[in-house]
Amino acid sequence: MPTLRQFEYLVTLADTGSFAQAARLAHVSQPTLSQQVKALEDRLGVKLLERSTTGAVLTPAGRSIVAKARGVLGEVRDIEALAKSAANGLTGTLRLGTTPTLGPYVLSPIIAELHRAAPGLKLYVREGIPDDQALALSRGDLDLLLGPLPIAGDDLVIEPLFREPLHLVGAVDSELAANAVDPVALAGRTLLSLDTRHHLHRQAKDFATAHAMVLSRDYEGTSLDSLHQMVASGLGLTMLPKLYLRSDVGGTAGLAILDVAGWKMHRSVALVWRRGSSMELAYRLIADHVQRAAHRILELGVQEEG
Repeated sequence: MPTLRQFEYLVTLADTGSFAQAARLAHVSQPTLSQQVKALEDRLGVKLLERSTTGAVLTPAGRSIVAKARGVLGEVRDIEALAKSAANGLTGTLRLGTTPTLGPYVLSPIIAELHRAAPGLKLYVREGIPDDQALALSRGDLDLLLGPLPIAGDDLVIEPLFREPLHLVGAVDSELAANAVDPVALAGRTLLSLDTRHHLHRQAKDFATAHAMVLSRDYEGTSLDSLHQMVASGLGLTMLPKLYLRSDVGGTAGLAILDVAGWKMHRSVALVWRRGSSMELAYRLIADHVQRAAHRILELGVQEEG
């Protein structure tokens, strides 16, 4: 019979398209991975890959089998997690993926609240690029994903949690900080953002295009903190999430939140897990905790601003 390990190798190879890279991710030698995938083909009696000097491409049969294998591997991991969970509460360790634009400043109060509600629950947090995280979730390397929408995947349950306002900010001594800003005044100004792999970059690009701004290619940030620092130094403007600006990790030091007429920018944040997971009830309880914590922080901010 084929082994789970062989299916893991096949899925990893499908994700990377490279025997060398797949072997590194699977922590085995390249010959071992290649031999095990070939053994799987022989056992199943079907060709799964088209091999070349540059890598490997799935055959139509290979694509179908990889899709099934993802589900099987995900269920195995869910069974292992369920076996570690107590029947009367949330216990054990869950692998939570998130992005650098959320994790550093959103998770601290949320994890503290979850720990009070479920002391036996441990969260292993891994930050990464949104699309990469969704792929890791699909193949079972993560249990949950907290990230900005859109998140794609037919095999995923996507639970929207909250809408987070985005604010346009500039240096505290910017001439735009003194009065209400007519959007026309933004034309020609430099807008800084994260690199192209982040959803925030796509929103910044759309905003820059709509207002004839110059989206900087020379000074793309690697984190919200780097954007914060560059804008505070006068390099340009940027969009930062409200929860970041309200957090101890981020804050508004050196920044002014610009009062732009008609400003309504926001992003939606969701918790995501694999469809059909036996841990779905536990995941929905976690989603409720995350949602309440985020809403409380956002509502507190509205009250203080009022």
